[in-house]
Formats: sequence, C-alpha cells, structure tokens
Amino acid sequence: MQISLEKPSNLERRLTVEVPEDQIAPKVQSRLEELRKSVRLDGFRQGKAPLSVIRQRFGPRVRDEIVSEVLQSSFSDALGQESLRPAGQPVIDPVSSKPGAGLTYTATFEVFPEFELAPVEQLELTRTTCEVGDADVDAMIEKLREQHREWVAVERPAADGDQLAIDFKGYVDDEIFEGGSGEDFDLELGTGMMIDGFEEGLRGQTAGSEITLDLKFPDEYRNTDLAGKPVRFEITVKKVSEPLLPTVDAAFMEKFGVAGGDMAAFRAEILTNMEKERDRAVRQQFNNEVMEKLAAANDIDIPGSLVAPEAERLRQQIARELIMRGVNPAESADEFESAVQQRAQNRVKLGLIMAEMVKQAELRADPAKVREMVENMAAGYEDPAAVVKWYYDNPEQLQQVEALCLEDMTVNWVADRAQVTEQAVTFDALMNPVQTDEKVEASS
Repeated sequence: MQISLEKPSNLERRLTVEVPEDQIAPKVQSRLEELRKSVRLDGFRQGKAPLSVIRQRFGPRVRDEIVSEVLQSSFSDALGQESLRPAGQPVIDPVSSKPGAGLTYTATFEVFPEFELAPVEQLELTRTTCEVGDADVDAMIEKLREQHREWVAVERPAADGDQLAIDFKGYVDDEIFEGGSGEDFDLELGTGMMIDGFEEGLRGQTAGSEITLDLKFPDEYRNTDLAGKPVRFEITVKKVSEPLLPTVDAAFMEKFGVAGGDMAAFRAEILTNMEKERDRAVRQQFNNEVMEKLAAANDIDIPGSLVAPEAERLRQQIARELIMRGVNPAESADEFESAVQQRAQNRVKLGLIMAEMVKQAELRADPAKVREMVENMAAGYEDPAAVVKWYYDNPEQLQQVEALCLEDMTVNWVADRAQVTEQAVTFDALMNPVQTDEKVEASS
C-alpha cells in the first residue's frame, strides 16, 4: 500500500492511497468460492455450479463489496501510519478500482488541531459569593404573593401596576397591519411591553374609555417593515383591575408544602430553596466565567467539519429562544444564522479546550459524584428513586450527567490553579443580572 499526504491548510489533509491488486483479487476469489457453496442457480445442484459461472454472475457485486471493505481498512491503516486524527467524515473522491488495477482513492478531511493550553495559572477569575438573609426571605415571600395575586375590577383611573383589558386596532398607512389587533388583551401598566407612548396613553383612563394614539415604531424595531413608521392605535378600555395579594396564612403556606400555618417552618422552607437556587446560580456563573476566560486565553483553529453538525443541533434551540423573546427567526434570517454559527464555533472551541485539559489533568468522572448529581436532579420529582433508575437505565442520559460532572471537576481543577477573587453580591443581583429590556410588539 502506497500513501501520499498533502496539507492544503492548517487543518485540511488530503490522503491518496494506492492498494495493489494482489490485496484485492485473493479476497474476491475467496468470497466467490464461499458464495459458490450456498448459491442456487438454475441447471445446477447447490454448490456444483462452476466457479466461472459464479464469477460471471456475481463477480462485479462481490468485487464492489471487497473494494468497499479494503477502502475502509486501508484508510484506517493509513491514518494510523500517518498519525492522523480526523475531525469529521472524509470526502473520498475519486475512486478507481478496475479489475486488475488495484484500488486508488483520495480522502480529504480535517484533523483535530494540535495546540498547547495557555497556563491556567495566569487566568484571573471572579467567584461570586452570596448570603441569603431575612430581608431576602421577606422579599421572596412578597414575590410569591405577587405570583398568586388576583385581579379585582375597580372604578377609577388606571395607574401603573393595574391590569387593563383592552380591544385595539393598529393602522399603518390607514391599513391594519398583521399582528396589530387584539381583543380582550390583558396589559399590565408599567411593564414596558408595548412601544413608547402606548402605555403612557392608557394611564388615567377608566373602563369604557375609547382613545386614539398616534405613535411611531422605533427605528430599530425588529420588524423592518414597520421600523420607523407612524402608527395609529384605536383602543377601547373594557376593564381596569388592581392586584389583590393573598394573606400569608395557613392556606397560602399549604401551597408550598408547609402544613399547619407555622411561619418559622414556612420561612425555613423558603430559605432552603433559596440557598439551593443560589448554589446553582453561583456554580453556573463561575463555570461560565471559567469557560469564557479559557476560550479567550486559547487561540486555536476550529475544524469546520465539527462546527456544521453542532450548528445543526443548535438551530432549533436558538429558534425557540428567539421566539420566546418575540423575535421571528424567519424575519431575522441573517441575525439568526449568525447567532447559530457563533454559538456553534464557541461550543466546538470549548469542547476542544476541555478535552485537552481533561487529557492533561488525567481527569475521570467520579461515579460517586455522578450519583450525587443524579440524585440532586431527581430530588424535585414525586418519585426520585424512579428518576434515578431512569437515568441509569439510559446510557445516553447518564453520559450527559457524566459530562456535567466532568465539567465541574475541570472547573475545580482550573480554580485550584488560577487567580480567583471573591465578590459578594445580593441574592437579587445574583438571580436577576442586569439585562437590556426589549420591547415587544403590540400583539405580544
């Protein structure tokens, strides 16, 4: 077998392999002889047909099978001989395998990049710390009351915090635009859901009011057909309601699994849950911090053959995220594809960095830690034991948990060697990091 290797770029490899006929013909002969023993042909008893007849009838098909097998085995041998690690499936073209001429083919593929990790000792990391105090518990109880509020109709002018039931129609160039109308639409004043001027125009209105608002869509509005255009809304206020918060009594506590109306037990339950949320958030924030710093510190070539399948997996996930933000991916195709490609490249890069780090640090997912993680994930279900069994009965799901466990171990390995500074934050700041609010269109 003769091998010729070309390197068109840092990651691309072109491997030309020539396999002589004497490594193919004997295998074809042997396969035909085996076939002769079992095949039935008209005019011959089983196993008695002349080999020349078998060759004439089945020779081309058998040769194709042998050539396919030799191609796979020779490609594997060539990779080993040249110490190559393909990062994706090869493109094999052309293939020449005429009888008597052996087999010749060229395989083009990308390899995994070879790189040295930047010293983790030079990484500067920030780890968040957070103490949950009585004031945080008080605030959480108020939040729970808000979540269980009821709306009570009132006969007074609407103010921020009230909920209005409205009918509306939106006109652009005297034509109702798509998504610009609604009936019995519930709008809470002060949330900033609508474009500028919409909620402001409803403050002070009462049930039965009919108003017209002449507004303008923002210049950067995500629907480019409407961006910057004047719009007229005709609105009827059907009802104004104010929130009625529940009393923190035994019935309220019962909703959260605390019986008997014991306030101390109720607060303890809330504190325990808040501390669990805090621990998850702190862990995730620090993991993200480590990943971002590792990605920034290591400049490596990324195989496109790994990015493409990752991007395909991410498309549905990112589409759902955009839809939840009120963005139609079909109307923002360039933005959508850019987000997909960027995240796919980041994931592949981090995967390569983490794999190299796991290899160098000789890390292995600790079965005891994997079990602990599975049990923690199952704790919130009605039958935790059944959930734990489900994970261990499904190797693919368990592998995902093992990957998370290995990620934690890698982060801890980095943290033990990097320069880590602690920063205390409030519970509210931890759970609600500052983000730019996005206004959604009137039909949201």
